[in-house]
Amino acid sequence: MVTIPLLKPHMPELGQDFLDVVKSGNLSGGSKMRRFEDSLSRWVGSERVVAVNSFNSAIYVALATIGVGAGDKVIASPMGCLASLLPVRAAGVSVVWADVDPLTGTLDPASVERCMGPETKAVIHNHFCGYPGRIDEINEVAHSYGVKVIDDGIEAFGAQYRDRSIGASGADATVFSFGPVRIPNTVDGGAVVVDDEELFERARLLRDCGVDRSRFRDSMGEIDGSCDVLLPGISAKMSELNAFIGLSQMEYVEELLNKQKENADAWKSVLVSENVQPVGSADAAPSWWVFGVLAEQKKAFIEESRSRGFWASGVHADLSQYSIFGGRECSLPGVDEFASRFVALPCGWWVERDEIHGFSCS
Repeated sequence: MVTIPLLKPHMPELGQDFLDVVKSGNLSGGSKMRRFEDSLSRWVGSERVVAVNSFNSAIYVALATIGVGAGDKVIASPMGCLASLLPVRAAGVSVVWADVDPLTGTLDPASVERCMGPETKAVIHNHFCGYPGRIDEINEVAHSYGVKVIDDGIEAFGAQYRDRSIGASGADATVFSFGPVRIPNTVDGGAVVVDDEELFERARLLRDCGVDRSRFRDSMGEIDGSCDVLLPGISAKMSELNAFIGLSQMEYVEELLNKQKENADAWKSVLVSENVQPVGSADAAPSWWVFGVLAEQKKAFIEESRSRGFWASGVHADLSQYSIFGGRECSLPGVDEFASRFVALPCGWWVERDEIHGFSCS
């Protein structure tokens, strides 16, 4: 039996134009990157998009942009991708675990408020597997304490909350991943979206070694010693090659996301008789990166789904189990319940609706 994969990279034909970029001599942070940023801006509804070379860089730039650094604390959910929070620890920032809604796997606003303390600098709001959380409530809680919010959209590009795109939903910063199994896919890359002009200029400097390129060189092209560097920036500009791939992908984003929504609708009709509960809320339109369900017998449902030719998976583990994060300071019943029940089914552009409808006939 051929098994339908849970995740799969999308890659259009790149052709001679890609080779022309390779040979152009301009391989980093040029016109292709700026065009890719413009294309992303139109999608998320924000003009303040900063493309970077990896999701790791996106996390670093977002943290530094809003003033989070070594010794500070952030509140986050242990239900999410390890790639979202390891860079936080690498930056010397501590993570305080908040609980989640057991029906969605996203942050519980009441738990977030209980976790607030004098050293709290930010809330990292992961939209689990592309399902937006309770954005307005989390933003309201955080901002009432003077705490910033980073929306973690690692799997949520194209998702919406109350008709607002992730990236334009009131967070102080939003991060996206454009890794191999994301949409769009730049092979490796990411982006930071910020909500005001001052933060935007700060993020652009942090993305490029803290250097103001408009003043860095004098009229002879030599480094101008009077141009100071004030921010601890990193070399994180997206390459022209990755940006070219991203631009090529953007031509297909609407088509791919629509296909995933159609597949999600098919799953909803098929799973009525399977004794599982689809994940979701009335306020959110997911990216449908996967189709999430809650199963009373998780292991049995995964095995049964795989026997029918669909590679089902729990996708992410409870991050609080890893020693690097220092364990739990309190019980998290929502996390425990959600982790014990969540299963993801293939919902991507590569899945045909006829295959999904065949699930109940297998």
